[in-house]
Amino acid sequence: MRIEVLDNQIEAALKALKKQMVKEGLFQEMKRRAHYEKPSVKRKRKQAAARKKRRRAARRAEAHRAES
Repeated sequence: MRIEVLDNQIEAALKALKKQMVKEGLFQEMKRRAHYEKPSVKRKRKQAAARKKRRRAARRAEAHRAES
């Protein structure tokens, strides 16, 4: 990850860095790694994420079918 600072515009560079970190999911990763996560909790979190991903995909597919 690389952010260039142009003309000492640190605020703009920080904004760009934060936007890129959010996009890549680094903030969630840091929050998750801040404390130990039991294997059972990790499994439940991953299952919930998979359910959410399937629901989102189904909704997109439904919207795409309605378009056609």
